[in-house]
Amino acid sequence: MRRSTLRRLWAVIACFSFLHAIAFAQSSERSQNLSNCMQALVVCDLSRLTQPEAAAVARADHKRNFADCRRGNASCDRSKLTPAEENASALALHQHSFSDCMEGWEICDSSGLTQQEIREIARAEHRRNVSACANGWASCDHSKLTEAEAGNVAGARRQRNLEDCKENLESCDPPSLTPREAALVAVSKNERNLQNCMEGWSYCDHSRLTQAEANRVMAAEHQRNLSSCASGAESCDYSQLTALENKDLARTEHRRNYAACLKGYGYCDRAQLTPAEARSLPPAPVSAR
Repeated sequence: MRRSTLRRLWAVIACFSFLHAIAFAQSSERSQNLSNCMQALVVCDLSRLTQPEAAAVARADHKRNFADCRRGNASCDRSKLTPAEENASALALHQHSFSDCMEGWEICDSSGLTQQEIREIARAEHRRNVSACANGWASCDHSKLTEAEAGNVAGARRQRNLEDCKENLESCDPPSLTPREAALVAVSKNERNLQNCMEGWSYCDHSRLTQAEANRVMAAEHQRNLSSCASGAESCDYSQLTALENKDLARTEHRRNYAACLKGYGYCDRAQLTPAEARSLPPAPVSAR
């Protein structure tokens, strides 16, 4: 094959590759433009769309406008809706308005609601107010309560105050307690203090314990100290143990030390072993120099 023929062949191949690259770039641009138009972006160029693409974009725009109208968005263009879509949008907006008003949202617009719906909304608002008053919320309007509701709210407030006082909360109002409630609160405080003392917590007030309670607390404290000593905890106070307890702990420690020396695992103090125990141990390994 002559060189001139090869050169022409390579030129054809190069030209084909160039044209393919251009076609690919144009295809990619068209695809991006179609995507922009489908999303109603500003960079959309409608003039570059094919007829099927323009039809698809129009359908997407119509669907988006229908959704905007159903939500009551300012971008809604009702002139583009079909009669069925107009009716569906009106129904959706009515339902949204009724739901917003029933929930007590600030965006509530009752202007298009029926009288029956407005009465139902009023009842829902009244129920919310009763609940707010019963829970002691700031939104409560006592002037809107009936006599019976006011009595129930007062009872709920007293019960809430009683529970707050029993839990020793800052919201407790002691002067509002009846003598019976004050007695219940005192019992609750004593029980909580006893529990704190029994568990060894820092907010235990020993002065509030009866003699029987003090004995129980003392026994619990002694048992905690014994457990601490048995486990080798830093909080152990050996001076608080009885002679028998000290002997039992010493025997337990002696057995632990012998087992450690025998197994070669754990802290071992051979000085604490009896001669017989020391002879029963395997020879100590000779350290390599």
